[in-house]
Amino acid sequence: MSISGVSESMQNYLKVVWGLQEWSDDPVTASVIARRTGVRLSTVSDAIRKLTEQGMVEHAPYGKISLTELGRAHAVAVVRRHRLIEAFLVDALKYRWDEVHDEAEVLEHAVSDLMVERMDEFLGHPRRDPHGDPIPAPDGSVEHPDAVRLTGVRPGTRARVERISDLDPARLQYFADHGVVVDAHLEILESGPYAEAVVLRVAGREATLTLGAATTDAVWVSRA
Repeated sequence: MSISGVSESMQNYLKVVWGLQEWSDDPVTASVIARRTGVRLSTVSDAIRKLTEQGMVEHAPYGKISLTELGRAHAVAVVRRHRLIEAFLVDALKYRWDEVHDEAEVLEHAVSDLMVERMDEFLGHPRRDPHGDPIPAPDGSVEHPDAVRLTGVRPGTRARVERISDLDPARLQYFADHGVVVDAHLEILESGPYAEAVVLRVAGREATLTLGAATTDAVWVSRA
């Protein structure tokens, strides 16, 4: 789907709503969007009102926000652009995975539909971006891995990293330095009584790594 008929600002809000719903069942509200974007609540509320009038979202007063079929189609089109651009920057231009998010935020609104499809073809139609997020297909379908947050994985489990949140570039650098990247294999170890942390070993490395809940919440894994 072409996104040319939707303003850049509205594209961003649709993408944020999609992103908040993609990996979480928590309700999306105007205040949640305001916290994610750093925008004033009154500004978010005005944008959501406009999107509701355009048939892009459904929003009960003071309640949760959800995408309509039309809103989802536009959101997924923007997400497809963003993630393909991230993949292109890493694979073709050798950006680090912690450098691509902000670049893609700008370029997703500037490139043409033709360029998006040419990037897809050049990359061999990738299914994931550098952080493991699925790249929507041209028809809008999205294939998510069967994955859970690392926080809830029990000791003794062997797991494979499927996805890492890209919201914090410094955290991505830290993960890369310690080998916690997409497709890495992890062994979850005992952390001791009352410890609110996950202790793990990355396959191929001797040292163990101890991560707090705020960090493990950013990692999604599947059973290896």
